[in-house]
Amino acid sequence: MIEQTLGTLLEDKVELDLEGIDRLYLNAYQPRLQTGGGVVAFFKGHRGAQVASTTLMAPMSKAFVADICAYAKHHGIEMVRFTKGQRKDDVTQQRLEDFRGPEGVLYIGVAQEKFAGFRVTKKVNPQTGSSFPWLHRSTVMCNQYYFYLVDEDFGPLFIKFSSYFPYTARICLNGHEYAKRQLEKAGIAYEALDNGIRSCVDPHALQQILDALDQTRIEQLVRKWLARLPHPFSPEDRAAGFRYDLSILQAEFARTQVFDRPLSGRHLFEEVIRENIDLGRPE
Repeated sequence: MIEQTLGTLLEDKVELDLEGIDRLYLNAYQPRLQTGGGVVAFFKGHRGAQVASTTLMAPMSKAFVADICAYAKHHGIEMVRFTKGQRKDDVTQQRLEDFRGPEGVLYIGVAQEKFAGFRVTKKVNPQTGSSFPWLHRSTVMCNQYYFYLVDEDFGPLFIKFSSYFPYTARICLNGHEYAKRQLEKAGIAYEALDNGIRSCVDPHALQQILDALDQTRIEQLVRKWLARLPHPFSPEDRAAGFRYDLSILQAEFARTQVFDRPLSGRHLFEEVIRENIDLGRPE
């Protein structure tokens, strides 16, 4: 019997070997509104308020929520209030099965969650003894609005907006769904998995697609939907430079290796166990 090592198993028995982005969880934030001083500059310097206070935030939040409700009504989009313990993915999968068309909004989900916002407290000037308002970071509970989308290039994804100032957003997308869409556009046959690809007639082209998923394409995707969906900041705010920047909250990368037959996979796991038995032993 020919002895099989990890190297020979991976070299001779793997039919498909891919590397790329699996899931990305992005943060869309206002870089100028991350401190109390920045918030004061927004309301006093930009909007001309006499005093920067959280009372100025309430009208913005009400207007934003009203825009979301009007958007849903105008486009015939269902708004779903998530219950405690409900799996959002299950709700989304049910609607994906009935979705037709290249892209659009599946539905809007609403859930109350913790959020890092701002509160006002009073501070006392030690020299004069007079009190003054002080804006500081604090955790609040507020509604989060999940826009579940289907994109022509990226497939299913969601953008979640907080309904409380400074309206930080989250974007979750999937690299494998992006790859599937690009394969379909190129007319390249493939066999899909729930979160991955089982086989492809042109593995080299598939790897090139995964390699091409870069910052520019992701930025274009986010900007496109931010321009289409209700926005918490007015055109005047955005023109003055109060625009969302993107950062990565969480990134998951995947390497997919498909064996030629199940027995090869079993041999791999047996060899991994065998090679790790002696790890950490003095001898």
